[in-house]
Amino acid sequence: MRVRVEQTALPGIGVRHDLLTESGRRLGVVSHRNGRRDLVLYDPDDPDSCQHDIPLTDDEAEALADILGASLMLGQLAGLREQAAGLLTEQIAITAGSKYVNRKLGDTQARSRTSASIVAVLRNSEVIASPDPSFRFAAGDVVVVVGTRKGLDGVTAILADSDPDG
Repeated sequence: MRVRVEQTALPGIGVRHDLLTESGRRLGVVSHRNGRRDLVLYDPDDPDSCQHDIPLTDDEAEALADILGASLMLGQLAGLREQAAGLLTEQIAITAGSKYVNRKLGDTQARSRTSASIVAVLRNSEVIASPDPSFRFAAGDVVVVVGTRKGLDGVTAILADSDPDG
């Protein structure tokens, strides 16, 4: 089911985006012209009345978006795994000893060497979806890979390699 998001201009304030959840709750985000954001939960008995208004700092809004984005992406990957026989997802940590710390994703040649794809990198509380070949790994990154068992094992071996001359 497609979710409908309503956008409403708030003259002198900014813009409000509202959505109605499947459970019948209405929630929204008010983006003020000054950059402030408020998460708004409406009263279930009166959809025009605000039940809760939660101001969010930039860091809080970004963290909430990351949490929602990461859980959605990983849920979609899990659903994809169920649909495609033999297609798996795995999270692989970049250790401090990996030769790919501070090197570009493209240097791994993971897709061409294994036919598996690096679809995201989790760094601290941030999700970097679809990192491009110029993305640089850091120690502690967790790489989300999609592929066959053989491909995932190949990417694990590549990222665990600690020999700079490979």
